[in-house]
Amino acid sequence: MTTNSFVRVCGLSELSEDTPKRVELDGTPVSVVKTEGEVYAIYDICSHANVSLSEGEVEDGQIECWLHGSCFDLRTGKPSGPPATRPVPVYPVKIEGDDVLVSLSQES
Repeated sequence: MTTNSFVRVCGLSELSEDTPKRVELDGTPVSVVKTEGEVYAIYDICSHANVSLSEGEVEDGQIECWLHGSCFDLRTGKPSGPPATRPVPVYPVKIEGDDVLVSLSQES
């Protein structure tokens, strides 16, 4: 698989609003989130505490790390405040019918 290829990770019908879904793409943990009519893919490991972001909550376009409360923008991967100071990668998403496709090519 090349880093520019899109791969099906789940069906759109499998995603619940504001409920992250953890998937593995070529060994990379990714959290796929449907919120406010959009679907996002973000690296699933918090840059502060090395825990799964998909276990956190989604609100206002951000995903919150359940352990220490760091929030990351689903569009950019940037943290909105401490304790996290480093962003996490976000990935391009395409929707084709009911298929959610993600590429490991980083957008930011």
